[in-house]
Amino acid sequence: MQEQFTEMMGFLTSATPSNWTDITNILRQVENRAQTTPTLPKNEFVELAANGTAFYTFDYGIDGVSMEIVKYAQALEALYQSQGNYTLHLIGGEFHSQADSIIKPGWCRYLIEGISGWEKWDRGKWFKMLFYEDLPEGSTNSNLLAREIYSQAVKIAQALGEYLVENNLNLLIPVNVASNPGNMASTLALILVSEAMETYVINSNHDFYWEGGKPKMEKYLGERPGSRDLFFRNFDNRPFFKLFESIYPWNGNQWLQVNINKRQSKKLIRDYGFSKNKVFEISTSISDKFFEDYTDADKKLARIRMAYILSGGEAILHPVPVEEHIADLKNWMMNQTPCILGHRAGLSVDPRTDKLIYLLQPTRIIPRKRIERDLELIDALLGEPSFREYFNQNTNHKIILHITGPAPNDHRAYLKQFLQRFNSLSQSLPASIADRIFLAFSVGREDHPSLKEKSLQPLSIEEMYRMATLVLLPSKREGRGLPIIESCASGVPIICRRYRYVDVFDEVVGKGLPEKQRIRYTLFPERDFNLELLEEVSNSLIHPQLNRERNQHNRNAVRLRYSKEALTKSFEQMFEYFCTPLKPIL
Repeated sequence: MQEQFTEMMGFLTSATPSNWTDITNILRQVENRAQTTPTLPKNEFVELAANGTAFYTFDYGIDGVSMEIVKYAQALEALYQSQGNYTLHLIGGEFHSQADSIIKPGWCRYLIEGISGWEKWDRGKWFKMLFYEDLPEGSTNSNLLAREIYSQAVKIAQALGEYLVENNLNLLIPVNVASNPGNMASTLALILVSEAMETYVINSNHDFYWEGGKPKMEKYLGERPGSRDLFFRNFDNRPFFKLFESIYPWNGNQWLQVNINKRQSKKLIRDYGFSKNKVFEISTSISDKFFEDYTDADKKLARIRMAYILSGGEAILHPVPVEEHIADLKNWMMNQTPCILGHRAGLSVDPRTDKLIYLLQPTRIIPRKRIERDLELIDALLGEPSFREYFNQNTNHKIILHITGPAPNDHRAYLKQFLQRFNSLSQSLPASIADRIFLAFSVGREDHPSLKEKSLQPLSIEEMYRMATLVLLPSKREGRGLPIIESCASGVPIICRRYRYVDVFDEVVGKGLPEKQRIRYTLFPERDFNLELLEEVSNSLIHPQLNRERNQHNRNAVRLRYSKEALTKSFEQMFEYFCTPLKPIL
Protein backbone atom coordinates (compact mmCIF):
# COMPACT_ATOMS: atom_id res chain seq x y z
CA MET A 1 0.00 0.00 0.00
CA GLN A 2 2.89 2.37 0.76
CA GLU A 3 4.31 1.75 -2.71
CA GLN A 4 0.95 2.54 -4.31
CA PHE A 5 0.66 5.74 -2.30
CA THR A 6 4.15 6.91 -3.25
CA GLU A 7 3.52 6.17 -6.92
CA MET A 8 0.16 7.96 -6.78
CA MET A 9 1.57 11.12 -5.24
CA GLY A 10 4.43 11.17 -7.73
CA PHE A 11 1.98 11.00 -10.62
CA LEU A 12 -0.53 13.52 -9.19
CA THR A 13 2.06 16.14 -8.24
CA SER A 14 3.81 15.91 -11.60
CA ALA A 15 0.54 16.42 -13.51
CA THR A 16 -0.22 20.02 -14.46
CA PRO A 17 -3.80 20.22 -15.75
CA SER A 18 -4.84 23.51 -17.28
CA ASN A 19 -8.56 22.80 -17.72
CA TRP A 20 -11.39 20.37 -16.96
CA THR A 21 -10.56 18.09 -19.90
CA ASP A 22 -7.03 17.61 -18.54
CA ILE A 23 -8.47 16.55 -15.16
CA THR A 24 -10.73 14.03 -16.88
CA ASN A 25 -7.69 12.60 -18.68
CA ILE A 26 -5.77 12.34 -15.40
CA LEU A 27 -8.66 10.48 -13.83
CA ARG A 28 -8.74 8.02 -16.72
CA GLN A 29 -5.00 7.46 -16.53
CA VAL A 30 -5.20 6.68 -12.83
CA GLU A 31 -8.12 4.36 -13.47
CA ASN A 32 -6.32 2.54 -16.29
CA ARG A 33 -3.14 2.09 -14.24
CA ALA A 34 -5.05 0.29 -11.50
CA GLN A 35 -4.95 -3.49 -11.55
CA THR A 36 -8.01 -5.64 -10.93
CA THR A 37 -7.77 -7.00 -7.40
CA PRO A 38 -8.37 -10.77 -7.29
CA THR A 39 -11.53 -11.91 -5.53
CA LEU A 40 -11.18 -13.39 -2.06
CA PRO A 41 -13.07 -16.04 -0.16
CA LYS A 42 -15.77 -14.37 1.88
CA ASN A 43 -14.16 -15.03 5.26
CA GLU A 44 -10.88 -13.50 4.04
CA PHE A 45 -12.61 -10.42 2.69
CA VAL A 46 -14.52 -9.88 5.94
CA GLU A 47 -11.23 -10.20 7.84
CA LEU A 48 -9.60 -7.69 5.47
CA ALA A 49 -12.46 -5.20 5.89
CA ALA A 50 -12.58 -5.66 9.66
CA ASN A 51 -8.90 -4.71 9.91
CA GLY A 52 -9.74 -1.26 8.59
CA THR A 53 -13.02 0.25 7.40
CA ALA A 54 -13.46 4.02 7.13
CA PHE A 55 -16.52 6.18 6.57
CA TYR A 56 -15.90 9.40 4.63
CA THR A 57 -18.25 12.38 4.61
CA PHE A 58 -18.34 16.18 4.83
CA ASP A 59 -18.87 16.46 8.60
CA TYR A 60 -20.39 14.65 11.55
CA GLY A 61 -23.21 15.99 13.72
CA ILE A 62 -26.67 14.65 14.40
CA ASP A 63 -28.06 15.31 10.94
CA GLY A 64 -29.73 12.51 8.99
CA VAL A 65 -26.56 11.42 7.18
CA SER A 66 -24.52 11.22 10.39
CA MET A 67 -27.26 9.25 12.11
CA GLU A 68 -27.31 6.75 9.25
CA ILE A 69 -23.51 6.40 9.35
CA VAL A 70 -23.78 5.44 13.01
CA LYS A 71 -26.34 2.76 12.10
CA TYR A 72 -24.12 1.46 9.30
CA ALA A 73 -21.16 1.34 11.69
CA GLN A 74 -23.16 -0.63 14.24
CA ALA A 75 -24.28 -3.06 11.54
CA LEU A 76 -20.65 -3.59 10.51
CA GLU A 77 -19.67 -4.15 14.14
CA ALA A 78 -22.17 -7.01 14.24
CA LEU A 79 -20.67 -8.39 11.03
CA TYR A 80 -17.07 -8.01 12.25
CA GLN A 81 -17.56 -9.50 15.72
CA SER A 82 -16.63 -12.94 14.47
CA GLN A 83 -13.19 -11.56 13.59
CA GLY A 84 -12.38 -10.61 17.17
CA ASN A 85 -10.47 -7.39 16.56
CA TYR A 86 -11.83 -4.76 14.20
CA THR A 87 -11.40 -1.04 13.68
CA LEU A 88 -13.88 1.55 12.41
CA HIS A 89 -12.74 5.02 11.32
CA LEU A 90 -14.70 8.21 10.68
CA ILE A 91 -13.06 10.67 8.27
CA GLY A 92 -14.57 14.14 7.88
CA GLY A 93 -13.96 17.85 7.58
CA GLU A 94 -15.52 18.64 10.95
CA PHE A 95 -16.78 16.85 14.05
CA HIS A 96 -19.50 18.89 15.74
CA SER A 97 -19.84 18.62 19.51
CA GLN A 98 -23.36 17.20 19.08
CA ALA A 99 -21.83 14.15 17.40
CA ASP A 100 -20.25 13.10 20.70
CA SER A 101 -23.63 11.77 21.80
CA ILE A 102 -23.86 9.29 18.91
CA ILE A 103 -20.25 8.41 17.98
CA LYS A 104 -18.82 5.59 20.07
CA PRO A 105 -15.55 6.40 21.87
CA GLY A 106 -13.85 3.39 20.29
CA TRP A 107 -14.37 4.63 16.73
CA CYS A 108 -11.32 6.49 15.40
CA ARG A 109 -11.81 10.04 14.15
CA TYR A 110 -9.67 11.73 11.53
CA LEU A 111 -10.17 15.32 10.44
CA ILE A 112 -8.98 16.42 6.99
CA GLU A 113 -8.95 20.15 6.38
CA GLY A 114 -10.85 21.22 3.29
CA ILE A 115 -13.40 18.43 2.88
CA SER A 116 -16.40 20.10 4.51
CA GLY A 117 -19.20 20.92 2.11
CA TRP A 118 -21.29 23.78 0.80
CA GLU A 119 -20.82 27.03 2.73
CA LYS A 120 -18.20 25.35 4.94
CA TRP A 121 -15.99 24.56 1.96
CA ASP A 122 -13.66 27.53 2.31
CA ARG A 123 -16.65 29.67 3.46
CA GLY A 124 -18.57 28.71 0.34
CA LYS A 125 -16.19 30.41 -2.08
CA TRP A 126 -15.70 27.50 -4.50
CA PHE A 127 -19.23 26.18 -4.24
CA LYS A 128 -20.50 29.62 -5.24
CA MET A 129 -18.16 29.84 -8.22
CA LEU A 130 -19.18 26.39 -9.47
CA PHE A 131 -22.92 26.66 -9.08
CA TYR A 132 -23.97 30.29 -8.67
CA GLU A 133 -21.74 32.00 -11.24
CA ASP A 134 -21.31 31.53 -14.98
CA LEU A 135 -18.28 29.56 -16.16
CA PRO A 136 -18.23 29.79 -19.95
CA GLU A 137 -16.40 26.93 -21.64
CA GLY A 138 -12.72 27.74 -22.19
CA SER A 139 -12.90 31.01 -20.25
CA THR A 140 -10.08 32.19 -17.99
CA ASN A 141 -12.25 31.75 -14.89
CA SER A 142 -13.24 28.23 -15.90
CA ASN A 143 -9.63 27.17 -16.37
CA LEU A 144 -8.49 28.88 -13.16
CA LEU A 145 -11.17 27.09 -11.20
CA ALA A 146 -10.24 23.74 -12.75
CA ARG A 147 -6.64 24.18 -11.60
CA GLU A 148 -7.76 25.25 -8.12
CA ILE A 149 -10.05 22.25 -7.71
CA TYR A 150 -7.28 19.90 -8.82
CA SER A 151 -4.74 21.50 -6.47
CA GLN A 152 -7.10 21.08 -3.52
CA ALA A 153 -7.86 17.50 -4.55
CA VAL A 154 -4.15 16.58 -4.54
CA LYS A 155 -3.71 17.96 -0.99
CA ILE A 156 -6.74 16.04 0.23
CA ALA A 157 -5.58 12.90 -1.59
CA GLN A 158 -2.24 13.10 0.19
CA ALA A 159 -3.89 13.36 3.63
CA LEU A 160 -6.38 10.60 2.86
CA GLY A 161 -3.79 8.31 1.29
CA GLU A 162 -1.38 8.69 4.21
CA TYR A 163 -4.16 7.77 6.63
CA LEU A 164 -5.04 4.68 4.62
CA VAL A 165 -1.41 3.55 4.69
CA GLU A 166 -0.89 4.28 8.40
CA ASN A 167 -4.03 2.39 9.40
CA ASN A 168 -4.05 -0.32 6.72
CA LEU A 169 -7.55 0.69 5.57
CA ASN A 170 -8.96 -1.53 2.84
CA LEU A 171 -12.62 -0.48 2.66
CA LEU A 172 -13.93 3.07 2.23
CA ILE A 173 -17.59 3.93 2.69
CA PRO A 174 -18.15 7.49 1.42
CA VAL A 175 -21.59 8.80 2.35
CA ASN A 176 -23.23 11.41 0.11
CA VAL A 177 -19.94 12.95 -1.03
CA ALA A 178 -20.11 11.34 -4.48
CA SER A 179 -23.77 12.06 -5.14
CA ASN A 180 -24.49 15.47 -3.58
CA PRO A 181 -21.86 17.96 -4.81
CA GLY A 182 -20.98 19.81 -1.61
CA ASN A 183 -17.24 19.73 -2.31
CA MET A 184 -15.96 18.75 -5.75
CA ALA A 185 -12.31 18.69 -4.65
CA SER A 186 -13.08 16.22 -1.88
CA THR A 187 -14.93 13.91 -4.28
CA LEU A 188 -12.15 14.07 -6.84
CA ALA A 189 -9.56 13.22 -4.16
CA LEU A 190 -11.61 10.27 -2.96
CA ILE A 191 -11.76 8.84 -6.49
CA LEU A 192 -8.05 9.37 -7.17
CA VAL A 193 -7.06 7.62 -3.94
CA SER A 194 -9.45 4.72 -4.27
CA GLU A 195 -8.41 3.98 -7.86
CA ALA A 196 -4.67 4.48 -7.40
CA MET A 197 -4.54 2.50 -4.13
CA GLU A 198 -7.04 -0.14 -5.31
CA THR A 199 -9.30 0.37 -2.32
CA TYR A 200 -12.70 -1.27 -2.06
CA VAL A 201 -15.49 1.32 -2.02
CA ILE A 202 -19.12 1.02 -0.96
CA ASN A 203 -20.49 4.36 -2.10
CA SER A 204 -23.57 5.32 -0.07
CA ASN A 205 -25.88 7.80 -1.80
CA HIS A 206 -28.62 9.59 0.12
CA ASP A 207 -29.31 12.45 -2.30
CA PHE A 208 -28.38 13.01 -5.92
CA TYR A 209 -27.85 16.42 -7.53
CA TRP A 210 -30.47 15.57 -10.18
CA GLU A 211 -33.22 14.97 -7.62
CA GLY A 212 -35.12 18.23 -7.82
CA GLY A 213 -32.98 19.76 -10.55
CA LYS A 214 -32.53 19.77 -14.34
CA PRO A 215 -31.00 21.96 -17.06
CA LYS A 216 -33.10 24.72 -18.64
CA MET A 217 -33.35 22.94 -21.97
CA GLU A 218 -35.18 20.02 -20.35
CA LYS A 219 -37.81 22.13 -18.61
CA TYR A 220 -41.27 22.37 -20.05
CA LEU A 221 -42.92 25.75 -20.58
CA GLY A 222 -43.97 27.28 -17.27
CA GLU A 223 -42.21 24.66 -15.14
CA ARG A 224 -41.25 26.02 -11.73
CA PRO A 225 -37.58 26.19 -10.69
CA GLY A 226 -36.28 23.11 -8.91
CA SER A 227 -34.44 23.23 -5.60
CA ARG A 228 -31.32 21.75 -7.24
CA ASP A 229 -31.34 23.56 -10.56
CA LEU A 230 -28.18 25.33 -9.37
CA PHE A 231 -26.10 22.23 -10.13
CA PHE A 232 -26.97 22.65 -13.81
CA ARG A 233 -25.94 26.32 -13.89
CA ASN A 234 -22.91 25.52 -16.05
CA PHE A 235 -24.39 22.64 -17.98
CA ASP A 236 -23.29 24.28 -21.26
CA ASN A 237 -19.66 24.18 -20.19
CA ARG A 238 -19.36 20.67 -21.59
CA PRO A 239 -15.81 19.81 -20.41
CA PHE A 240 -16.77 20.83 -16.87
CA PHE A 241 -20.14 19.11 -16.83
CA LYS A 242 -18.78 15.94 -18.43
CA LEU A 243 -16.32 15.61 -15.54
CA PHE A 244 -18.95 16.63 -12.99
CA GLU A 245 -21.42 14.05 -14.27
CA SER A 246 -18.80 11.27 -14.28
CA ILE A 247 -17.85 11.66 -10.61
CA TYR A 248 -21.38 12.05 -9.19
CA PRO A 249 -21.26 9.12 -8.77
CA TRP A 250 -18.08 7.46 -9.97
CA ASN A 251 -18.40 4.11 -11.72
CA GLY A 252 -15.09 2.80 -10.45
CA ASN A 253 -13.28 -0.50 -10.74
CA GLN A 254 -14.04 -1.52 -7.17
CA TRP A 255 -16.98 0.76 -6.43
CA LEU A 256 -20.48 -0.35 -5.47
CA GLN A 257 -23.38 2.12 -5.52
CA VAL A 258 -25.70 1.85 -2.55
CA ASN A 259 -28.90 3.91 -2.68
CA ILE A 260 -31.72 4.49 -0.22
CA ASN A 261 -34.58 3.87 -2.64
CA LYS A 262 -35.36 1.94 -5.82
CA ARG A 263 -35.96 5.11 -7.88
CA GLN A 264 -32.32 6.13 -7.50
CA SER A 265 -31.07 2.67 -8.48
CA LYS A 266 -33.26 2.51 -11.58
CA LYS A 267 -31.95 5.86 -12.79
CA LEU A 268 -28.30 4.88 -12.33
CA ILE A 269 -28.86 1.70 -14.33
CA ARG A 270 -31.20 3.10 -16.99
CA ASP A 271 -29.75 6.58 -17.58
CA TYR A 272 -26.13 6.35 -16.47
CA GLY A 273 -25.16 2.87 -17.59
CA PHE A 274 -24.27 1.29 -14.25
CA SER A 275 -24.28 -2.51 -14.11
CA LYS A 276 -27.11 -4.10 -12.14
CA ASN A 277 -24.45 -6.13 -10.34
CA LYS A 278 -22.96 -2.97 -8.84
CA VAL A 279 -26.11 -1.20 -7.67
CA PHE A 280 -27.77 -2.00 -4.35
CA GLU A 281 -30.41 -0.49 -2.09
CA ILE A 282 -29.92 -0.24 1.63
CA SER A 283 -32.63 0.22 4.18
CA THR A 284 -32.28 1.98 7.49
CA SER A 285 -32.47 0.39 10.92
CA ILE A 286 -34.16 1.33 14.14
CA SER A 287 -32.39 0.84 17.46
CA ASP A 288 -34.00 -1.44 19.99
CA LYS A 289 -34.44 1.56 22.26
CA PHE A 290 -37.16 2.91 19.96
CA PHE A 291 -39.27 -0.12 20.78
CA GLU A 292 -38.87 0.07 24.55
CA ASP A 293 -42.06 0.74 26.46
CA TYR A 294 -42.07 4.08 28.26
CA THR A 295 -44.34 5.71 30.79
CA ASP A 296 -45.79 9.17 31.19
CA ALA A 297 -43.01 9.76 33.71
CA ASP A 298 -40.41 8.93 31.03
CA LYS A 299 -42.11 11.35 28.63
CA LYS A 300 -42.07 14.06 31.27
CA LEU A 301 -38.38 13.42 32.07
CA ALA A 302 -37.49 13.83 28.39
CA ARG A 303 -39.35 17.15 28.27
CA ILE A 304 -37.63 18.33 31.46
CA ARG A 305 -34.19 17.63 30.03
CA MET A 306 -35.08 19.36 26.77
CA ALA A 307 -36.27 22.36 28.79
CA TYR A 308 -32.81 22.70 30.34
CA ILE A 309 -31.34 22.64 26.82
CA LEU A 310 -33.81 25.22 25.45
CA SER A 311 -33.56 27.55 28.46
CA GLY A 312 -29.79 27.60 28.91
CA GLY A 313 -29.96 25.59 32.14
CA GLU A 314 -33.16 26.82 33.79
CA ALA A 315 -35.90 24.49 34.97
CA ILE A 316 -38.75 26.73 33.79
CA LEU A 317 -38.86 27.99 30.22
CA HIS A 318 -39.09 31.76 29.77
CA PRO A 319 -39.69 32.34 26.05
CA VAL A 320 -38.01 35.18 24.18
CA PRO A 321 -40.49 37.48 22.38
CA VAL A 322 -40.47 36.50 18.72
CA GLU A 323 -40.04 40.09 17.53
CA GLU A 324 -36.93 40.42 19.68
CA HIS A 325 -35.54 37.20 18.20
CA ILE A 326 -36.21 38.40 14.64
CA ALA A 327 -34.36 41.63 15.35
CA ASP A 328 -31.31 39.66 16.54
CA LEU A 329 -31.57 36.86 13.97
CA LYS A 330 -28.32 37.69 12.18
CA ASN A 331 -26.34 37.27 15.40
CA TRP A 332 -28.28 34.18 16.45
CA MET A 333 -27.51 32.47 13.15
CA MET A 334 -23.80 32.65 13.95
CA ASN A 335 -24.16 30.57 17.13
CA GLN A 336 -27.62 28.98 16.86
CA THR A 337 -28.14 28.33 20.54
CA PRO A 338 -31.33 26.49 21.49
CA CYS A 339 -34.23 28.78 22.33
CA ILE A 340 -37.97 28.99 22.83
CA LEU A 341 -40.04 31.89 21.50
CA GLY A 342 -43.38 33.30 22.48
CA HIS A 343 -45.85 36.04 21.62
CA ARG A 344 -44.53 38.50 24.21
CA ALA A 345 -42.26 38.88 27.22
CA GLY A 346 -43.25 37.59 30.66
CA LEU A 347 -44.56 34.18 29.59
CA SER A 348 -43.42 30.85 31.00
CA VAL A 349 -43.74 27.13 30.35
CA ASP A 350 -43.35 24.41 32.98
CA PRO A 351 -42.12 21.22 31.24
CA ARG A 352 -43.39 19.08 34.15
CA THR A 353 -47.03 19.75 33.37
CA ASP A 354 -49.15 17.19 31.57
CA LYS A 355 -51.04 20.03 29.87
CA LEU A 356 -48.58 20.40 26.99
CA ILE A 357 -49.51 19.62 23.40
CA TYR A 358 -46.09 18.91 21.93
CA LEU A 359 -45.81 19.07 18.13
CA LEU A 360 -42.43 17.85 16.89
CA GLN A 361 -40.88 18.28 13.46
CA PRO A 362 -37.52 16.43 13.54
CA THR A 363 -35.90 18.14 10.53
CA ARG A 364 -33.59 20.97 9.59
CA ILE A 365 -34.94 24.43 8.83
CA ILE A 366 -34.81 24.52 5.04
CA PRO A 367 -37.54 25.39 2.50
CA ARG A 368 -38.23 21.86 1.30
CA LYS A 369 -39.13 20.82 4.87
CA ARG A 370 -42.01 23.35 4.70
CA ILE A 371 -42.20 24.06 8.43
CA GLU A 372 -44.62 26.90 7.68
CA ARG A 373 -47.28 24.26 7.09
CA ASP A 374 -47.10 23.43 10.80
CA LEU A 375 -48.24 26.96 11.61
CA GLU A 376 -51.06 26.65 9.11
CA LEU A 377 -52.16 23.42 10.80
CA ILE A 378 -52.17 25.09 14.22
CA ASP A 379 -54.16 28.01 12.82
CA ALA A 380 -56.67 25.65 11.21
CA LEU A 381 -56.99 23.58 14.41
CA LEU A 382 -57.76 26.68 16.43
CA GLY A 383 -60.62 27.30 14.03
CA GLU A 384 -62.02 23.77 14.34
CA PRO A 385 -65.02 23.93 16.72
CA SER A 386 -64.24 21.01 19.05
CA PHE A 387 -60.54 21.83 19.45
CA ARG A 388 -61.20 25.56 19.83
CA GLU A 389 -63.71 24.86 22.58
CA TYR A 390 -61.32 22.42 24.26
CA PHE A 391 -58.39 24.86 24.14
CA ASN A 392 -60.52 27.78 25.34
CA GLN A 393 -61.91 25.86 28.28
CA ASN A 394 -58.61 24.31 29.34
CA THR A 395 -56.69 27.49 29.95
CA ASN A 396 -53.64 25.66 31.37
CA HIS A 397 -53.05 23.86 28.08
CA LYS A 398 -50.22 25.10 25.89
CA ILE A 399 -48.88 24.23 22.44
CA ILE A 400 -45.19 23.92 21.63
CA LEU A 401 -44.08 23.55 18.02
CA HIS A 402 -40.52 22.22 18.21
CA ILE A 403 -38.16 22.04 15.21
CA THR A 404 -35.12 19.97 16.12
CA GLY A 405 -32.56 20.76 13.40
CA PRO A 406 -30.35 23.76 12.65
CA ALA A 407 -30.85 26.39 9.95
CA PRO A 408 -28.10 26.55 7.30
CA ASN A 409 -26.87 30.10 6.94
CA ASP A 410 -27.99 30.34 3.32
CA HIS A 411 -31.58 29.74 4.49
CA ARG A 412 -31.68 32.60 6.99
CA ALA A 413 -34.22 34.46 4.85
CA TYR A 414 -36.51 31.44 4.95
CA LEU A 415 -36.25 31.22 8.74
CA LYS A 416 -36.95 34.94 9.09
CA GLN A 417 -40.04 34.59 6.93
CA PHE A 418 -41.22 31.68 9.06
CA LEU A 419 -40.73 33.67 12.28
CA GLN A 420 -42.67 36.57 10.80
CA ARG A 421 -45.50 34.20 9.97
CA PHE A 422 -45.53 32.96 13.56
CA ASN A 423 -45.64 36.56 14.73
CA SER A 424 -48.52 37.33 12.37
CA LEU A 425 -50.41 34.26 13.57
CA SER A 426 -49.93 35.28 17.20
CA GLN A 427 -51.14 38.82 16.51
CA SER A 428 -54.25 37.51 14.77
CA LEU A 429 -55.30 35.47 17.81
CA PRO A 430 -56.84 36.62 21.08
CA ALA A 431 -54.15 37.27 23.68
CA SER A 432 -55.50 34.43 25.84
CA ILE A 433 -54.71 32.03 22.98
CA ALA A 434 -51.54 33.63 21.59
CA ASP A 435 -49.92 33.57 25.04
CA ARG A 436 -50.13 29.77 25.03
CA ILE A 437 -48.47 28.97 21.69
CA PHE A 438 -44.69 28.67 21.47
CA LEU A 439 -41.90 27.90 19.02
CA ALA A 440 -38.84 25.88 20.10
CA PHE A 441 -35.56 25.38 18.23
CA SER A 442 -33.06 22.91 19.65
CA VAL A 443 -30.71 23.20 16.60
CA GLY A 444 -29.43 19.66 16.95
CA ARG A 445 -28.45 19.91 20.61
CA GLU A 446 -29.11 16.97 22.90
CA ASP A 447 -27.04 18.02 25.90
CA HIS A 448 -26.33 20.98 28.19
CA PRO A 449 -23.87 21.34 31.12
CA SER A 450 -26.80 21.75 33.51
CA LEU A 451 -27.88 18.16 32.83
CA LYS A 452 -24.65 16.76 34.24
CA GLU A 453 -24.89 19.11 37.24
CA LYS A 454 -28.30 17.65 38.01
CA SER A 455 -27.17 14.06 37.36
CA LEU A 456 -29.31 13.84 34.23
CA GLN A 457 -28.28 12.07 31.03
CA PRO A 458 -28.19 13.79 27.62
CA LEU A 459 -31.23 13.17 25.47
CA SER A 460 -31.09 10.44 22.87
CA ILE A 461 -32.90 10.65 19.54
CA GLU A 462 -35.33 8.00 20.79
CA GLU A 463 -36.18 10.07 23.86
CA MET A 464 -36.77 13.17 21.77
CA TYR A 465 -39.59 11.40 19.97
CA ARG A 466 -41.09 10.44 23.31
CA MET A 467 -41.65 14.14 24.06
CA ALA A 468 -44.10 14.41 21.20
CA THR A 469 -47.87 14.35 21.16
CA LEU A 470 -47.73 14.37 17.35
CA VAL A 471 -44.89 14.27 14.85
CA LEU A 472 -45.21 16.49 11.76
CA LEU A 473 -43.54 15.98 8.38
CA PRO A 474 -44.99 18.32 5.72
CA SER A 475 -41.85 18.04 3.55
CA LYS A 476 -41.93 18.65 -0.17
CA ARG A 477 -39.25 16.05 -0.85
CA GLU A 478 -37.43 13.36 1.14
CA GLY A 479 -34.74 10.87 0.20
CA ARG A 480 -36.32 8.35 2.53
CA GLY A 481 -38.50 9.96 5.19
CA LEU A 482 -36.84 8.71 8.36
CA PRO A 483 -39.12 10.65 10.76
CA ILE A 484 -42.02 8.48 9.60
CA ILE A 485 -40.18 5.31 10.57
CA GLU A 486 -38.80 6.68 13.83
CA SER A 487 -42.04 8.24 15.06
CA CYS A 488 -43.97 5.04 14.34
CA ALA A 489 -41.33 2.94 16.09
CA SER A 490 -41.76 5.25 19.08
CA GLY A 491 -45.52 4.81 19.09
CA VAL A 492 -46.19 8.47 18.26
CA PRO A 493 -48.82 9.38 15.61
CA ILE A 494 -47.53 11.18 12.52
CA ILE A 495 -49.06 13.64 10.07
CA CYS A 496 -47.03 13.56 6.87
CA ARG A 497 -47.23 14.73 3.30
CA ARG A 498 -47.04 12.23 0.45
CA TYR A 499 -43.78 13.82 -0.57
CA ARG A 500 -41.81 13.55 -3.75
CA TYR A 501 -41.06 11.14 -5.01
CA VAL A 502 -44.35 9.43 -4.26
CA ASP A 503 -42.95 5.99 -5.00
CA VAL A 504 -40.30 6.60 -2.32
CA PHE A 505 -43.03 7.61 0.14
CA ASP A 506 -45.08 4.55 -0.79
CA GLU A 507 -42.02 2.35 -0.27
CA VAL A 508 -41.48 3.76 3.24
CA VAL A 509 -45.09 3.33 4.38
CA GLY A 510 -45.29 -0.14 2.84
CA LYS A 511 -47.87 0.39 0.14
CA GLY A 512 -48.68 -2.94 -1.43
CA LEU A 513 -47.25 -4.95 1.47
CA PRO A 514 -49.34 -7.13 3.78
CA GLU A 515 -51.43 -5.09 6.23
CA LYS A 516 -49.25 -5.97 9.21
CA GLN A 517 -46.23 -4.35 7.50
CA ARG A 518 -47.98 -1.14 6.43
CA ILE A 519 -47.60 2.11 8.37
CA ARG A 520 -50.76 4.01 9.25
CA TYR A 521 -50.51 7.80 9.00
CA THR A 522 -52.56 10.98 8.68
CA LEU A 523 -52.02 12.79 5.39
CA PHE A 524 -50.90 16.42 5.33
CA PRO A 525 -53.09 17.95 2.59
CA GLU A 526 -51.63 19.84 -0.32
CA ARG A 527 -53.73 22.93 0.26
CA ASP A 528 -56.49 23.71 2.78
CA PHE A 529 -57.18 21.51 5.77
CA ASN A 530 -60.59 19.92 5.30
CA LEU A 531 -63.00 19.45 8.18
CA GLU A 532 -62.60 15.67 8.24
CA LEU A 533 -58.85 15.94 8.72
CA LEU A 534 -59.15 18.62 11.40
CA GLU A 535 -61.68 16.54 13.32
CA GLU A 536 -59.33 13.55 13.14
CA VAL A 537 -56.35 15.55 14.43
CA SER A 538 -58.47 17.29 17.06
CA ASN A 539 -59.74 13.92 18.31
CA SER A 540 -56.16 12.64 18.42
CA LEU A 541 -55.04 15.57 20.59
CA ILE A 542 -58.05 15.68 22.91
CA HIS A 543 -58.34 11.90 23.33
CA PRO A 544 -54.81 10.47 22.84
CA GLN A 545 -55.92 7.06 24.14
CA LEU A 546 -57.78 6.62 20.84
CA ASN A 547 -54.40 6.32 19.11
CA ARG A 548 -53.32 3.30 21.14
CA GLU A 549 -54.23 0.58 18.64
CA ARG A 550 -52.78 2.45 15.65
CA ASN A 551 -49.59 3.25 17.54
CA GLN A 552 -49.03 -0.39 18.48
CA HIS A 553 -49.74 -1.51 14.92
CA ASN A 554 -47.11 0.91 13.60
CA ARG A 555 -44.52 -0.23 16.12
CA ASN A 556 -45.02 -3.82 15.00
CA ALA A 557 -44.88 -2.89 11.31
CA VAL A 558 -41.60 -1.01 11.72
CA ARG A 559 -40.08 -3.81 13.79
CA LEU A 560 -40.81 -6.27 10.97
CA ARG A 561 -39.15 -4.14 8.28
CA TYR A 562 -36.37 -2.06 9.83
CA SER A 563 -34.35 -4.26 12.18
CA LYS A 564 -30.60 -4.05 12.79
CA GLU A 565 -30.30 -7.65 11.62
CA ALA A 566 -31.73 -6.73 8.20
CA LEU A 567 -29.21 -3.91 7.82
CA THR A 568 -26.30 -6.19 8.71
CA LYS A 569 -27.54 -8.68 6.14
CA SER A 570 -27.48 -5.92 3.51
CA PHE A 571 -23.76 -5.37 4.09
CA GLU A 572 -23.14 -9.10 3.92
CA GLN A 573 -24.75 -9.17 0.48
CA MET A 574 -22.59 -6.26 -0.70
CA PHE A 575 -19.46 -7.98 0.52
CA GLU A 576 -20.36 -11.00 -1.59
CA TYR A 577 -19.95 -8.87 -4.71
CA PHE A 578 -16.27 -8.41 -3.91
CA CYS A 579 -15.85 -12.12 -3.15
CA THR A 580 -17.70 -13.90 -5.94
CA PRO A 581 -16.70 -13.80 -9.62
CA LEU A 582 -19.31 -11.86 -11.54
CA LYS A 583 -21.73 -13.68 -13.76
CA PRO A 584 -22.95 -11.76 -16.79
CA ILE A 585 -26.52 -10.47 -16.61
CA LEU A 586 -28.40 -11.43 -19.75
